[in-house]
Amino acid sequence: MPAPKVFKNFINGKWVEPATGEHFENRNPANHKELIGLFPKSGREDVENAVAVAKEAYKSWRLVPAPKRGEILFRAGQLLVERKESFAADMTREMGKILDETRGDVQEAIDMTFYMAGEGRRQFGQTTPSELPNKACMTVRSPIGVCSLITPWNFPMAIPSWKVMPALICGNTVVIKPATDTPLSAIHLVEILEQAGIPAGVANIVTGTGSAVGTPLMTHQDVRVVSFTGSTEVGRTVSKACADTFKHSCLEMGGKNVIMVMSDANLDLAVDGALWGGFGTSGQRCTAASRVVVDKKVYKTFVERFVARARALKVGNGADPSVQMGPLINESQLRTVEQYVEIGKQEGATLLAGGSRLRGGEYDCGWFHSPTIFGDCHPKMRIGQEEIFGPVVSVIPCDGLEDAIEIGNGVVYGLSSAIYTQDVNKAFTAMREMETGIVYVNASTIGAETHLPFGGTKLTGNGHREAAVAALDFYSEWKSIYVDYSGKLQRAQMDT
Repeated sequence: MPAPKVFKNFINGKWVEPATGEHFENRNPANHKELIGLFPKSGREDVENAVAVAKEAYKSWRLVPAPKRGEILFRAGQLLVERKESFAADMTREMGKILDETRGDVQEAIDMTFYMAGEGRRQFGQTTPSELPNKACMTVRSPIGVCSLITPWNFPMAIPSWKVMPALICGNTVVIKPATDTPLSAIHLVEILEQAGIPAGVANIVTGTGSAVGTPLMTHQDVRVVSFTGSTEVGRTVSKACADTFKHSCLEMGGKNVIMVMSDANLDLAVDGALWGGFGTSGQRCTAASRVVVDKKVYKTFVERFVARARALKVGNGADPSVQMGPLINESQLRTVEQYVEIGKQEGATLLAGGSRLRGGEYDCGWFHSPTIFGDCHPKMRIGQEEIFGPVVSVIPCDGLEDAIEIGNGVVYGLSSAIYTQDVNKAFTAMREMETGIVYVNASTIGAETHLPFGGTKLTGNGHREAAVAALDFYSEWKSIYVDYSGKLQRAQMDT
């Protein structure tokens, strides 16, 4: 066997070995015999080095005109377009989702990069009349400093781009810590920035575990901004760590998203949405539709169609174009799904499809689970309340719109929701009443676009939003400026 490829950290414009001298393996979740490569098992010293150079680079990067920063990002977007297919293939190997989805992941990074490149010329402030004569008032955006960006494994290039590109266009410098399950895609993104001409020290990447790399990054005294995407449990730790030094923190965390199917819905379309929402990315999305609330008048018909379609899904290696659902990310996640299936059975839900790990042939070399549907679920069952992050969907009967909304809002999360209906009144009622940061009408709970804010309410987030112009509000601070050209002392609120 050929020697595995050994990757490095990117610090101060150079690819360098970790100070620890140690590496960890990254394997294909569809075939764990395939070693993707060895990646730096970094430690505190690597974090110290990366933050130090990012702090120094910030002094000059913040002074680069924003349109010029945008030109670098635009070149990065062009390079991503050229490398899209190869990056998608690598992502399928390291993360497992099917090629169509990994192409979409890279495309999202392309979209975000081009979008934020344009924001280099659109970081608008406000001008407003003063209450005093011969005085001008305005606001401008100011960068903040070094940003620690901690990213998950399910969107290993898209989510890093959500964080990196707005941070850079605002004039900040970054240190990225990708998930240990998917470091390659984040490294590819940094390679693109390097080729696009990003100055040394502005963008850095350090791979390793959460305890050895993530914790020092979120507690470092020279880090001013922490952006984290992951579980609510870890997000709470990040929030506490940032509180001591009043760092800015953006937390994108869990979800228990709902599709509401009304009696007047186009049922075939609703089944399409439930199938895509529940089993796209093997259910490993924070926006996955793990609950489907269906009006009792159409419950039986919907369930029959939904179950038939789920049973027909082809599960396998995502590199196979005919495969419709890939593996779970690792053995631990697969076991979590198995545990929740048992919980669903014990709670009295009716197992309608799937319910087990897939075995035999290629399945024995990967972490595969069948698409699973539970019917006749009560809204308060654990499988209807807790985030599973796998291909398990709970179908819950309801009595009309008001009941559906109450069930939909009856969880601790508030990321994404969807309603299928032909009644505009029901649609607008749901848009108003759903306690989620994202609402879809006649579409599934997944499919956010980069030019709209992304984020949720309740235990899903801490109020900030990623993507779109909203991201600029997190990665910059407003500065109010007053210019008095009256030639005399004027006292606001006093001199009239």
